[in-house]
Order: sequence, then structure tokens, then C-alpha cells
Amino acid sequence: MTSATEDFFAYLAGVAANPAYTARFQADLVQPGLRIPLAAQPTLFKRAVELGRRVIWLHTFGERYADRKAARPPRPPRLTKGPIPTIHRDGMIPGDPDSMPDEIEYDETRRRLLIGKGFIDNVPPAVWQYEVSGKRVLTQWFSYRKRNRERPIIGDRRPPSKLGDIQPGHWLAEYTTELLNVLHVLALLVETEPAQAQLLEEICEGPTLDFQG
Repeated sequence: MTSATEDFFAYLAGVAANPAYTARFQADLVQPGLRIPLAAQPTLFKRAVELGRRVIWLHTFGERYADRKAARPPRPPRLTKGPIPTIHRDGMIPGDPDSMPDEIEYDETRRRLLIGKGFIDNVPPAVWQYEVSGKRVLTQWFSYRKRNRERPIIGDRRPPSKLGDIQPGHWLAEYTTELLNVLHVLALLVETEPAQAQLLEEICEGPTLDFQG
């Protein structure tokens, strides 16, 4: 059983963690701070909470809001229908040091994610383009695992941390597992967006709570 605080946090995720929210409130978001429409109808509030639980479950790779009865098992989420990200034998990402990948690209015609000499099929364009705070998730994820991980100096006095020099010299098998997990999660988040957009529309068109006094 979740607490009222956890339910409210889930409501925020259900309403705001999707492109429809950003598009609808773009003008209001110019200034820092979220503007959240609070549904006055209990049924809409509960729908938002349930959607938010799923969103947070996806964002935490199954570690939070797990509930087998709600099809949210306590493990990395997996697509169960439609094209599923797949690595064929000839697409395996090599693990030898000389083949350490330094580029990640996308072939939209084949719906293929290219990682160095390897590739993953059945990756939708929306997954490749998925962004958070203006940054593409897949390229950001890869930037911490590619061969060249140099970062630009921040300002004039903060060189990159020496900890960045401590890294494997080859592609690890767990990188591939992590990447597949990310692809599944992003695809499921994209799949959830239409329901979030529809719910947001219903909340904004219906009665909302006003705390401005």
C-alpha cells in the first residue's frame, strides 16, 4: 500500500512526465517551477496516480512501484508485443579493445541502432529521438561508455575529474544488457505517452483545484 505522499508524487509523474505537458504549458514553463493542474474529480486523480506509478516504475527500471498484479514486476521492464529490440549474432558488439566503439548512430530505414561494429534491430525512431531536458537519452548514455569520454573544461578553472580516466578499455557485456534495458524502457515510455496526453486533456478541460486563494 502506498502513502498519500507517494500517490501525489505518482500523480505528478503521470501528468507532467510527457511531451504533451511541455507542449501545453510551454509559455508558463519559461520561468522555473512546475505548474501542475490538480484534478478535482477523484476518478481522474486516480487515473493519473496509476499512470504515474507506471512511469516511475519505468524510470527506475522496475525498482519502484513494482506490482505484479498491475503488470509491473520487480525487474527491468520488457516489451511484450510488437517489434522488440534484438541483437542478432552478426550484430554483437565486439568486446576486444581495438573494437571499442566511439560512435552511436541510427539507420531509420532499417530501424537499426548502430554501435561501433555492432547493431540492434527493431529500434523505433521515437526511441532514438527520445529526449529529457533537451538531451537525447541514448547519445547521453553512450557518451559515458564510449572509447573517448573526454569532457570539455567547465569554464576556465574546472578541468574534468580524474575519475573519468578510470574506465574499461573494452566494451563490457553488461553495457549491452544495460542498453537493451534502456531501449525497452524508452519504447514503453513512448507507448504510454498517448494515454498521458489524453488524461492531461481531460484534467485541464474539467474542474481543477485552485490553491492561489
